[in-house]
Amino acid sequence: MATRIISPSSLTPPCAKPIDPVRPQDRTPSLLSFKPNKSNFSLCPLLLKSCRVRNIFPHRGLTHVAAVAADTEVAEDVEAKGGDGDAAAATAITPPKPKKGKAALPLKRDRTRSKRFLEIQKLRENKKEYDPKTAISLLKQMANARFVESMEAHFRLNIDPKYNDQQLRATVILPKGTGQTVKVAVLAQGEKVEEAKNAGADIVGGEDLIEQIKGGFMEFDKLIASPDMMVKVASLGRILGPRGLMPNPKAGTVTPNIAQAVEEFKKGKVEYRADKTGIVHIPFGKVDFPEEDLLANFLATVKSIEANKPKGAKGVYWKSAHTCTSMGPSIRLNLKEMLDYQLPVND
Repeated sequence: MATRIISPSSLTPPCAKPIDPVRPQDRTPSLLSFKPNKSNFSLCPLLLKSCRVRNIFPHRGLTHVAAVAADTEVAEDVEAKGGDGDAAAATAITPPKPKKGKAALPLKRDRTRSKRFLEIQKLRENKKEYDPKTAISLLKQMANARFVESMEAHFRLNIDPKYNDQQLRATVILPKGTGQTVKVAVLAQGEKVEEAKNAGADIVGGEDLIEQIKGGFMEFDKLIASPDMMVKVASLGRILGPRGLMPNPKAGTVTPNIAQAVEEFKKGKVEYRADKTGIVHIPFGKVDFPEEDLLANFLATVKSIEANKPKGAKGVYWKSAHTCTSMGPSIRLNLKEMLDYQLPVND
C-alpha cells in the first residue's frame, strides 16, 4: 500500500500569507515556546470558518492549526507579563476571613458533649419510651446544673400551622404554678383601673402607659388590655408583636374581666402555640417541685392540647412527646400511657 506524503504547503490556507520556516535552534517540544514571525504569521478567521463548513481541510489539520495559534497567544501573554505573573498569583491567594457569631460555632456533627451531660445521659435508655411518672422521676435525678432548672414538655402534633384551620394557640392554667414571678401590666381606663390594682397588677395605666411603651419601657412579662383600649393598643403592634407581648383574645390577654385575668396569670397561667413545624413547647414547673406537682402540671398541659385540637387536624393527632430539663437530655414518652394516665385519688 503506497503511503501518501503530505507536504507542509498543502496545509496552507489559500488566503494565508506564506510562513517562514522556524530555525532549528528555536524548535522545542513545548508548544508554548513556539515563536512565529509576527509580521508574516496571520490566519483569516473567516476563511477557517468557511473551510470547516466546506470541508476543504482535513479535520486534523484544522485542529492542529487552531491549537498552535491558541498556544502562541498564551506564550505572548506570558512573555508580556514577565515576572508579574508570580506576584499576581501570590496576591490572588488570600486567607479566608474569620467567621463571627453563629457561623463560628462548630457544626452539630462536630460538637462534643460535656462530661456532665454524658454522665447523666447514662441514666436513661436510648429509644425507650417511658410513662410520665417514671420520666419525671428520671429528670429530677438528671438535674445537676448550678441553678434551678425548668421542666419542659415538647409535643409534636400532626398539624400544619400554615393553614388557618390547623393553627393551635391557647392557654393552660397550671394547678401548681410555674415557679416564676410574673410581672403583669394592664392597659385599662375608668373603673377597670381600680379592679386591676385590687387584683394585684404590677403596672396599671392607659394612654400614659402606651406612650411609655413607645419610648422603650418593657419591664413586664404579660400585658393585659380591656377591649375598649385595643383601638389605641393597635399602634404598639410593631413593638409588642415580635416580643410576644401583644394582647390577644386567644391568649386571654384581651378580656373585659381584668381582675380574673390578672389572678390567673399570677397563679400560673401559661400561653402556648404550635411553631411552624407543628411542635408545642411548654414549661410546666421547676425541678425543685415535688413529683406530684410536676405530674399534675404536665397532665394539665396534655389535656389542654387535646381539648384545643384544631378543626383541620386529620388522622393521628399526637406524633411524639418528649420531656426534659433546661440543661439535660430529653426522655421520650409513651403516647398511649401519657394520654390514659390518671392521677391517684387521695382519700
